[in-house]
Amino acid sequence: MIPAPAAIATSATPPPMAVALAPQINDADFLQFDKTLSSDAFSGRKPGTRGEVLTIRYLVDQFRRMHLMPGNRGYWLQSVPLVATTLVNTTTRLEVHTGGGLQSFAYGAEMMAFTQDARPLVVLRNSPIVFMGYGIDAPQWQWNDYQDVSVKGKTVIVLVNDPGYATGDPQLFNGKTMTPYGRWIYKYEEAARMGAAACFIVHTSDAAAGYPWTVIRNSTGGELQSLPASLAPDPRLAVAGWLTHAAAQRLFRAAGLDLDTLAAQAAQRGFQPVTLQATASITLRSTVTHGRSYNVLALVKGREHPEQVVIYSAHWDDLGSETGPRGHHQIFHGAIDNGSGVSALLEIADAFAHQRTPPARSVLFLLPTLEESVTLGSQYYVTHPAFPLDRTVADIDVDAWPIIGRARDMADIGAGQSQLEDDLEQVLSLQGRELTPESTPRYGSYFRSDRFSFASAGVPALIVGPGLNLIDGGHPAGLAASADYTAHRYDTPADTFNPNWDLSGTLEDIQTLYLLGRNLADGDEWPDWYPDSEFRARRDAMMAPKPQ
Repeated sequence: MIPAPAAIATSATPPPMAVALAPQINDADFLQFDKTLSSDAFSGRKPGTRGEVLTIRYLVDQFRRMHLMPGNRGYWLQSVPLVATTLVNTTTRLEVHTGGGLQSFAYGAEMMAFTQDARPLVVLRNSPIVFMGYGIDAPQWQWNDYQDVSVKGKTVIVLVNDPGYATGDPQLFNGKTMTPYGRWIYKYEEAARMGAAACFIVHTSDAAAGYPWTVIRNSTGGELQSLPASLAPDPRLAVAGWLTHAAAQRLFRAAGLDLDTLAAQAAQRGFQPVTLQATASITLRSTVTHGRSYNVLALVKGREHPEQVVIYSAHWDDLGSETGPRGHHQIFHGAIDNGSGVSALLEIADAFAHQRTPPARSVLFLLPTLEESVTLGSQYYVTHPAFPLDRTVADIDVDAWPIIGRARDMADIGAGQSQLEDDLEQVLSLQGRELTPESTPRYGSYFRSDRFSFASAGVPALIVGPGLNLIDGGHPAGLAASADYTAHRYDTPADTFNPNWDLSGTLEDIQTLYLLGRNLADGDEWPDWYPDSEFRARRDAMMAPKPQ
């Protein structure tokens, strides 16, 4: 009998797991996977480096050892063309001319800037500055910051997140829950579509952005990858960047305006953009190289419907290494992001490979590259899929799984999207656990990794995380552990392997994801998006009967 939640909460010792783990899901294998992937030898698993070669070789070796099949029409790899752009003049400064004189903003400390256009030299000179509020055009919310405003050739400054977060009004966008319009990549894309020469996003706070300034500095500095323009023809900005809150305040003060007052106004319907009596100038010198990286694909072939597929995804890449302060070499080991996700996927793959009866449908294990570069690997996959998307049942994404102990729940990231959540709740109920909404919906985490590539293409996609209602310490302990990871290890060299991790909760969660995928692979259900999901129409169109 499964104890009731109240009994669990007051139990002096952790209850036994209600569902036994598959033998292949064990702490020894997980620790070895993560230890290897996050080792110094792999040097941060950055695409285009020796770390990529070692990572791919290791992953393919593991799949071969498990006796899986190559997942890309007989090949283990899928080639992803890329363009790498690296800023050379990292002493460049953003210069803003106002009536009061010249304001200068330092790269790294006060602003970040890069080109999306893969040009060796970009010179932005005396570009008029316009404050565009949140920089959003969302017809379904009757909101258009760009209405009746021309920003062609101008520099736009926008706020991170969306108006719902600022006001907390649940009727405005999704209140504190971020929508896709709050994401930085959307803001750059919209500014480029409107012809802006540059777009700077204001990092108003760690809470509004979902991460501290150090994450922005680490992830947008150094080499940046993109798909070639021939494969991703959407408009791109000559200059894209970020401003710290303090830097933006100083810039607006120099132009005779108060940023925080304008930010409050920008969250109200009917806000009119404000032209600053100021111009922006910056020079970006970059090296531009063309190359390739690789998605890794492994397959368990279905016994009855091999043409139908359930996908597990977990990106293998991280940020590589760099020379830090005082010339110190530092490695972004990525033991959690995403060594933990890759290790979990390998555990699940091994469990499927050792099933006495193969699943009815095929199961594809996709390890995309370039997730840290705006999910380029998964974006490429959904436009060049190994299985047609209308034969793809679902994507179960595993990304950055902080190891914090056993919990009475799992966290539903982007709650309220698809029927996959109902399926997961059924599995959790067998374990005496529940599915709970994520604690920080304002971060927009659902829209930040490979599941979003699948969702944007219409394929139902699920991402969950470790529950925060810990058996040892409850919600306070879970929230503290999650916040500690985000503040001190996420996207930093401190994300390292720990041989003393307590994996009891992580392994239980991996078993949950394995059971979810096994149910989908052995069933005949085609989970759909909920009726109010913005992704529903794309799936409906995809699955509609084809003309004879």
